[in-house]
Amino acid sequence: QVQLVESGGGLVQAGGSLRLSCAASGSIFGINAMGWYRQAPGKQRDLVAAITSGGSTNYADSVKGRFTISRDNAKNTVYLQMNSLKPEDTAVYYCNAKKVVGLPPAEYAYWGPGTQVTVSS
Repeated sequence: QVQLVESGGGLVQAGGSLRLSCAASGSIFGINAMGWYRQAPGKQRDLVAAITSGGSTNYADSVKGRFTISRDNAKNTVYLQMNSLKPEDTAVYYCNAKKVVGLPPAEYAYWGPGTQVTVSS
């Protein structure tokens, strides 16, 4: 099992910044990608940004140029730097880790409990 713990959420005014952190522990060997998803009330959970163990990144169009994902493999931690925040960024942000195990290989996804980000106008 992989445990994920997020931190860094909170209330910020539009135009402000926040940095989210997600620390992974437990059976972390084999984690090949980590990322952030968000879910606003009444909406589905969507990908915000993801990063592979090799450092390749992927962003939702709505956050490109404003958010930056990074990863410290030595600390098993992924970060999301969020700048120029907008009210529409308000959501619960979830950390995600993907791990491939076994033969034949199977991919497992793990989730953190989420952290609230609220952007006031």
